[in-house]
Amino acid sequence: MHIPDNYLSPSTCAVMGAAMVPVWTIAVRKVREEVSKVRIPLLGIGSAFSFLMMMFNVPLPGGTTGHAVGGTLLAILLGPYSACISVTVALLIQALMFGDGGILAFGANCFNMAFVLPFMGYFVYKFIKDRVKSEKGEYAAIVIGSYLGINAAALLAAIEFGIQPVLFKSALGQPLYCPYPLSASIPAMTIPHLLVAGIVEAVFTVAVFAFVKKVSPGTIYEGSKQKIKAVYGLVAALILLTPIGLLATGTAWGEWGADEIKDVVSGGNTLGFIPEGMKNGFSFEAVMPDYTINGLPEIAGYIVSAAAGAAIFVILFKIIAGIKKNNADKGR
Repeated sequence: MHIPDNYLSPSTCAVMGAAMVPVWTIAVRKVREEVSKVRIPLLGIGSAFSFLMMMFNVPLPGGTTGHAVGGTLLAILLGPYSACISVTVALLIQALMFGDGGILAFGANCFNMAFVLPFMGYFVYKFIKDRVKSEKGEYAAIVIGSYLGINAAALLAAIEFGIQPVLFKSALGQPLYCPYPLSASIPAMTIPHLLVAGIVEAVFTVAVFAFVKKVSPGTIYEGSKQKIKAVYGLVAALILLTPIGLLATGTAWGEWGADEIKDVVSGGNTLGFIPEGMKNGFSFEAVMPDYTINGLPEIAGYIVSAAAGAAIFVILFKIIAGIKKNNADKGR
């Protein structure tokens, strides 16, 4: 679901980025006002959860791959505004360090996965939970909310892909960016998510929620060291298990490189050309592209990448918590 650079026009990327500015502004203000300094590190753990869940690729119908995001999980545990910040940071590090998702397309990816997914999932969850007041009702709300959240995000990504060949063409009438219209992009994105990825998202969300609920998330940083260790233990376990994501072969739909898109078969036909916007578009070299490290076996590179990413999130939000504490102390 990560949209790479040059699949969307620069103007589309600008519009999507502009749409996220008020969302980020409100989210930062809400987090600053409502999240205490002892709970801010939870956002780092939330970013780590989302980042690691996105590394667990699963095979999807049509020979492509997909992954969970964890946006609804974070919205339930931390609140939707905190979830927005956590997933945004996860997507930023993925783009900058690992080349997973575009730099120019960052706003679009955040709109889909850091805004629509957690807010949609959370409000569906809250709607059901408030009306079915039981533990089974809560878990049903989690399943339905997370399933609908990721599918809403997939649909939006499909629309963003599909409007490109309608709006942006060369003088010869060829698409400049994503070459697949809505009639191709919507079924290609939504059907696999409805059938597989949405279920994976729901399973991950329920499993992690049940574990974190057991160790009392509301008091992780105010409570015992055992509770802290249990959550970090889960993060460590996910890091070690991330190579499972390597078992899913194939490229996620809409994430082909410029060197392979002309050979992609869609609707029984090979594309046969590279859109000009992809051929001559923006290029960025990530530090560890595709979660690989030169000189290390693929599995080891994947684990090191997972550990590095998770560590960055935890350290970053601990630093932010420290800054907030210092500012609070100065204000006394």
